[in-house]
Amino acid sequence: MALPIVAIVGRPNVGKSTLVNRIAQTSEAIVHEMRGVTRDRSYHKADWNGVEFMLIDTGGIEMGGDDAFQGSIRSQAFEGAREADVIIFLVDGKTGINTDDEEVARILQKAKKPVFLAVNKMDNPARMDEVWEFYALGLGDPWPVSAQHGNGTGDLLDEVVAELRKCDLTPEEEVEAINVAIIGRPNAGKSSLTNKLTNNDRSIVSDVAGTTRDAIDTLVEHDGQMYRIVDTAGLRRKSQIDEDVEYYGFVRAMRAIDRADVALLVIDGTLGLTNEDQRVAGYAAERGCAMVIVLNKWDIVEG
Repeated sequence: MALPIVAIVGRPNVGKSTLVNRIAQTSEAIVHEMRGVTRDRSYHKADWNGVEFMLIDTGGIEMGGDDAFQGSIRSQAFEGAREADVIIFLVDGKTGINTDDEEVARILQKAKKPVFLAVNKMDNPARMDEVWEFYALGLGDPWPVSAQHGNGTGDLLDEVVAELRKCDLTPEEEVEAINVAIIGRPNAGKSSLTNKLTNNDRSIVSDVAGTTRDAIDTLVEHDGQMYRIVDTAGLRRKSQIDEDVEYYGFVRAMRAIDRADVALLVIDGTLGLTNEDQRVAGYAAERGCAMVIVLNKWDIVEG
């Protein structure tokens, strides 16, 4: 049976990815103070007191705003919440309640599943009285935590796991699968190909280069064979990487290639083979990874 799922939702920059890394005891989720770093929902295995579960890191939910990705990020986050057995709604104890918190809380009040309201960045015991304002969100007792330092996360997880014990906790068998990394430079169509191969919309697709930032795993079955499809961030030479976030995405993509059995190198057919494509192919070749060349956008290639 599949593991029970815990989704962490909230507006941007409240510390969701930091909490994911704290609970999963990893550094897989990209953490950065810039808003909108997490866009797709990503999955991370975790356990607490002998109970294994899957943790979903979601993008920051903003109900308004003119960000080109915000509608997709919001739908990805709410899809993660719908998929979950338990939801952790994370808010920022330093800034207090804002209108996005209130809107998300209203939606979660209708969720027919346990919701834990966690107030993050409560590092100073002298400020604990500040959590009481969060009762106004109508989601029961607020849990003061510090994702960065770990304060309060154990108490929160005790309660989360108590709810998860009510789910089917049959241990998940390790799936034997061929690891397939989908690689290429930005905007070649990797996320569109991933969504077609996996028959879902876990990866946000946009014509803005650099939309995907984490490496995202999805298991699919074809003709009795399991495949682990990994959509990676667009790769370009390190000298052209101008954001810390993009650098972390580059590192995640390299790790995905390291554990891949086969890499699908996606090339934009409208542009043909470029020096950057050859450089990306070199990354895979250096790591001894088998490779399939995929010429994408062939339907709009003239002639």
